[in-house]
Amino acid sequence: MTLGTRLFTRLRGQEVGRDRFGNIYYQERRARSGMRQRRWVMYAGSADASEVPPEWHAWLHYTLDAPLPEGKRYAWQQEHQPNLTGTPAAYRPPGHDLEGGRRARATGDYEAWTPD
Repeated sequence: MTLGTRLFTRLRGQEVGRDRFGNIYYQERRARSGMRQRRWVMYAGSADASEVPPEWHAWLHYTLDAPLPEGKRYAWQQEHQPNLTGTPAAYRPPGHDLEGGRRARATGDYEAWTPD
């Protein structure tokens, strides 16, 4: 984060909460005339928006007035994962160049088009 962001946060920010990744969420102490309060996050590590869990995402985007409680999860909800694109843990489908470049041959349900 830049020096300007730190200074703005120190002078005008009010801490709202923290998530389990160490990110800290802020809003303006006083709303500007005719405008809603600004909301922002100070990331614990690198500034990557995919590291914001769903509980806080809705609050940051003014969908909710208060963040969702972190402990309340449904059985079908998966644990939050940041975007892994560009990392060694990224998904690579069978046949991807970095996975050997070979994939299984097409099965009998595929018929190649041949011009007449």
